[in-house]
Amino acid sequence: MKLIVGLGNPGAQYARHRHNVGFMAVDAIAASHGFGPWRARFQGQASEGRLGDERVLLLKPGTFMNLSGQAVSEAMRYLKIEPGDVIVIHDELDLAPGRVRLKQGGGHAGHNGLRSIHQHVGEGYARLRIGIGHPGHKDRVSGWVLSNFPAEEAPMVERLVAVIADAAPDLVRGDAARLGAAVAAAVE
Repeated sequence: MKLIVGLGNPGAQYARHRHNVGFMAVDAIAASHGFGPWRARFQGQASEGRLGDERVLLLKPGTFMNLSGQAVSEAMRYLKIEPGDVIVIHDELDLAPGRVRLKQGGGHAGHNGLRSIHQHVGEGYARLRIGIGHPGHKDRVSGWVLSNFPAEEAPMVERLVAVIADAAPDLVRGDAARLGAAVAAAVE
């Protein structure tokens, strides 16, 4: 069993924010692969299905970003899984828009959602980092992540989350090369 967590903030007012690209990706995975309906579970919304031979639970924490670890740890305890069975999809300031990187373990790099997950479950989970670019100065980061993608980037973001959804079986297998190639072909 794998747990794929999309990070974001709950509520319609945040739906198109850069910080919510993780929610966008798991929504696309659920729709593309015929997952079951979203249900209130684990302090969030969860949907079950299969990616290839792997049973998968998708999770969108219903807490705000800086408390995401609560929902993740609750789901992990219930599913009896280890951090190595968890993939977190999140926004990444240090990657250009349209770029993705799959990484196993490591630090939280100041990301409040990852910091919370680290506090609750450790750092041994995988991360699919989706680039949102950097506003140029650290004082503008909060406003940047809590704003919508600009209109000119919206088609690229839609293509990107669709490609991530299509490549989700590669994601659960940890095949970074195939995932990266699919993304590169779609957004360049």
